[in-house]
Amino acid sequence: MSRKKDNSCCVKKTSIGGQALMEGIMMRGPETTAMAVRNTQGEIVLEKFPTETKKRAKFFKLPIIRGLFNYIDSMTMGTKCLMRSAEISGLEEAEEELRREKEAKKAAKAAKKAEKKGNAMQNDEQITAEATDTATTDDPACETESNEESLAEKTTEKKESSAMTAIVMTIGTVLGILLSIGLFFVLPTVIYTGATYVMPFLKHENEAVQSLIKSVFEGILKIVLIVGYMALMTLMKDIKRTFQFHGAEHKTIFCYEAGLELTVENVRKQRRFHPRCGTSFLILMVLVSILISFFIDPLFLLAFGFVPQMLIRILIKLLLLPLIVGIGYELIKIAGKHDNWLTRIISAPGVWLQHITVLEPDDSMIECAIVAMKEVIPENDTDKW
Repeated sequence: MSRKKDNSCCVKKTSIGGQALMEGIMMRGPETTAMAVRNTQGEIVLEKFPTETKKRAKFFKLPIIRGLFNYIDSMTMGTKCLMRSAEISGLEEAEEELRREKEAKKAAKAAKKAEKKGNAMQNDEQITAEATDTATTDDPACETESNEESLAEKTTEKKESSAMTAIVMTIGTVLGILLSIGLFFVLPTVIYTGATYVMPFLKHENEAVQSLIKSVFEGILKIVLIVGYMALMTLMKDIKRTFQFHGAEHKTIFCYEAGLELTVENVRKQRRFHPRCGTSFLILMVLVSILISFFIDPLFLLAFGFVPQMLIRILIKLLLLPLIVGIGYELIKIAGKHDNWLTRIISAPGVWLQHITVLEPDDSMIECAIVAMKEVIPENDTDKW
């Protein structure tokens, strides 16, 4: 969607995606990625990065293949922005303040114990220390040296805190991926295998029918798990706010795609459910995995003459994950570019799930989304994705 600089008319669509952060929004355009986050004073802090997809070789931009690499880019950039947003929004400062309070309480307890002991030597040392402190305060050179040491300590503490946050976020991301694999690939297969002993009707003599039953059973279980997981997340206050920022992101993108001026009033009127949403991508991957799983047993039977056991089946699913991601990405791309009965069917499951993950934002959240959006709109405004 190409438009004049005042955003007053639209001719050709430009693909722009986004991601909700803790207290802000990340928007990804064809050339630039921007992050707008509110700091502890309530001001919007804007940071920009080049969109990495521009640097890729043509091979990595081919259909199906590009989906996996776009997904990896999104995960990498999303993690980076989450860490940075935590710094800007004051999460690290709050954690540091909590740490200081704990240390102060420990120091107070230690001082109380020392006071009870009434050790004369400790009293003498305290008097000497106070005298030294007084002398230091009276000496300007000592005071300057003390300030410099204090500043150096604070700088070191901040670096250590940032490094620790990066480590924690990285570990959290890895654990999140492992948890997702466990929940949506391993657990359904294990449960199905166990269920066949309790419910023999889940087994069938015909291999094709058996494969269909298995795929449907595991697929329904995956959908129940993902919906339940998302619903539980909304009970957390911080996650609920993130889902509100998610709504601000969608509404702002809709406003841009409609060719309207990016104002709070115009954005507020837009829908909050978008076909190119990450939630839609997630549910589409689940549906694609159900379809692909149906063919595993028949193809394995034709090629090797037997049906794979549970562990082999899990391994095959993991090996097919890049293909599932690639197909899911292409379906999302098609649904975002076209509006017809087929794309509406493709988008429907994701839109239903967005009722949980995309909430109505307030005006301050919309303001963040607008600031980020304006920075990623390319000057020539042509569809490069």
